[in-house]
Amino acid sequence: MKQELETLHGKALQELGDVQDTKRLGDWRVTYLGKKSELTTLSKQMGQLDAESRPAYGQMLNELRQALEGAFATTKATIEEAEQNARLASETIDITLPGRAIEVGAVHPISEVVREIEDVFLGMGFSIVDGPEVETDHYNFEMLNLPKDHPARDMQDTFYITEELLLRTHTSPMQVRTMERMHPHVPIKVLVPGRVYRRDEDDATHSHAFTQIEGLVVDKGIRMSDLKGVLEAFAKALFGEHQRVRLRPSYFPFTEPSAEVDLVCVHCQGSGCRVCKETGWIEILGSGMVHPRVLDMAGYDSEIYSGFAFGMGPERIAMLKYGITDIRQLYQNDLRLLRQFAGV
Repeated sequence: MKQELETLHGKALQELGDVQDTKRLGDWRVTYLGKKSELTTLSKQMGQLDAESRPAYGQMLNELRQALEGAFATTKATIEEAEQNARLASETIDITLPGRAIEVGAVHPISEVVREIEDVFLGMGFSIVDGPEVETDHYNFEMLNLPKDHPARDMQDTFYITEELLLRTHTSPMQVRTMERMHPHVPIKVLVPGRVYRRDEDDATHSHAFTQIEGLVVDKGIRMSDLKGVLEAFAKALFGEHQRVRLRPSYFPFTEPSAEVDLVCVHCQGSGCRVCKETGWIEILGSGMVHPRVLDMAGYDSEIYSGFAFGMGPERIAMLKYGITDIRQLYQNDLRLLRQFAGV
């Protein structure tokens, strides 16, 4: 049996000398030191020996196991060191290579337009406020003169979460929230930019999620002429001193009277073109005097106070300002488009 153990010892060391990587080293360990190895099989044969031979045979088995485990540990350390050195050599960084140029980002055109609009109205004494995008039916509709059975609700196809919770369809709920918060103080002059959601089919001019900017002024003696003056100052600041605005009668449940606001076409300067359908004007926002019922429900006596409100879409203004023809281009993150605004 001693000869058998010596033969196994020599064979194991010879194969271990040919091992060059950790995978083959693992295979060698299973073959010669594992539970199903030849060494384990020989250990189980001790029971067949007589009592006098067992101690000597057991000692030889232990010495062989210790010798193989020691050889395994030495080889493992050598292989791991070699592999680590090879890995470090392959990962060496050449610090003399030139660095990669870092591209300078650009403010998104919608964000840029929102900032410009905010700057204009901040200069006129407005404050910027924010509101929740998940709104209640109470503030999104009822407090804006749109009770549950009002037919005008059909104008805004709504994303409902529950019967009383929804994704806001406009930033107008902040009209009421602001008046409730500031009551009974005046004047109120706020601008509310934010995301709104409607179940529109996405096309060149519509999106199911878009940005809206709401404006509200409440005080004693506010008139329609004040609304036109503010919007004309805004148009001149954003599109140039040559700009003019016109108001056309319209309908919104929360303003009375209501008006659509047009700008002189920025493409043809009023002479008529395909974009403005030969009219010389382009619609830019909706507006009107705050409905007396809205004032009363918010706590302001409509016999004493009056106000105006307006709402615009920065996407629409960005399209006019930068000559973008498809609103979807503003949401596709196409770097070919966005890089054009790096120097704007």
